[in-house]
Amino acid sequence: MMRRRTTLLAGCTALVLALGATACGGGEPVAAGGGDKSLDGQTVTVAGVWSGSEQKNFQKVLDAFTEKTGATTQFVSTGDNVSTVVGSKIEGGNAPDVVMVPQVGVLKQFAGNGWLKPLDKKVAATVGDHFAEVWQNYGSVDGTLYALYFKAAHKSTVWYSPEALEQAGVTPPKTFDAMLKDGRTVSDSGLAAFSVAGQDGWTLTDWFENVYLSQAGPEKYDALAAHEIKWTDPTVVEALTTLGTLFKDKQLIAGGQKGALNTDFPGSVEKVFGPEAEAAMVYEGDFVAGVAKDQFGRNIGTDANFFPFPPVGDGKAPVVSGGDAAVVLKDGRNSEAGMALVEYLASPEAAAVWAEAGGFLSPNKKLDLSSYGDDVTRATAKSLIAAGDSVRFDMSDQAPAAFGGTKGAGEWKILQDFLRDPADPAKTAAELEKAAAKAYGN
Repeated sequence: MMRRRTTLLAGCTALVLALGATACGGGEPVAAGGGDKSLDGQTVTVAGVWSGSEQKNFQKVLDAFTEKTGATTQFVSTGDNVSTVVGSKIEGGNAPDVVMVPQVGVLKQFAGNGWLKPLDKKVAATVGDHFAEVWQNYGSVDGTLYALYFKAAHKSTVWYSPEALEQAGVTPPKTFDAMLKDGRTVSDSGLAAFSVAGQDGWTLTDWFENVYLSQAGPEKYDALAAHEIKWTDPTVVEALTTLGTLFKDKQLIAGGQKGALNTDFPGSVEKVFGPEAEAAMVYEGDFVAGVAKDQFGRNIGTDANFFPFPPVGDGKAPVVSGGDAAVVLKDGRNSEAGMALVEYLASPEAAAVWAEAGGFLSPNKKLDLSSYGDDVTRATAKSLIAAGDSVRFDMSDQAPAAFGGTKGAGEWKILQDFLRDPADPAKTAAELEKAAAKAYGN
């Protein structure tokens, strides 16, 4: 789940990847200010999972809203259990006005509980003008728009040590098969090809999702995410078989399967960018750069770089994303001011505040790319916007938590078992379907 992985990096500056797009320069970010102070004296309470540097940077956005409208804001950090915390606050008569929801599954749960106010016509019009249809769809439940996606993550990248690839005489690969072939060349040079964070099951769901989206295509991806097709579908078995070619090759993975299963996400980044390199490449999202830079002193773009997750077979290169969405609670004490905050968050003005601070990616297509503070982030944002409606939200984040977001259970555990022994993809698919059917109730 995206939130579980980003909160691991509290305090890190999450620089993000570039997918080969050309950076845009010039101009300064739009600064918040002015306004008619129409909410002067009112208070808006906002709940979200952010802590550390993420919370500090979001507070800059809230402060800009205060400067613009006069409204005071209060932020409450919920930790990962946003659903439980918000539910208890509603029951206690102390509901926040706005919640930053980190998963589509949680958004659906909130809407199903009757907790949310639909975004009003003015806000909905702004969202329609500023965001691709795919982001509007992910913010809707049963055709009603409830959520505005303010912050995004890009999770279709492979980070690598330029020095390691250069020593092996290989360049960033353009296909999945070439990536494995080049990985074996890297291994022959004396360094394992990949560091895999198998101790954290969510990283394995991301591996699967990128392979599946590229190999099976977006329509099948959507159907599997909604459990409209079974996990025993031949496309799932095919994707697991493809992933198994990596998992079963001890030459490719640092420490083999056992080593991977004992490596958590930060540890996987350390094996590539730490003081004692054990591997040349690590797959994960844009937040890899934050760890490489802040914990291991790497210069992003020079001694830590990236390439797009390569296409599988005849498929297209995948673009898997995630995000944090703003919703307004019915039981909030000041839901009207909360709606005004969401309208502000939908503006390029608000996105520019965090873009300037760093560690942020916006799906808002109206945001001037010059608002981002570095070329890496700027190019990544451009690639995300250019992907338009081909972007697909993290599949495990769309699933019920019992299947897609629980440590030691569901998809996380089953894919860890598959990493341990990838010999029977069909059996793994059957186990995934059994767990999914129970979680989805169908």
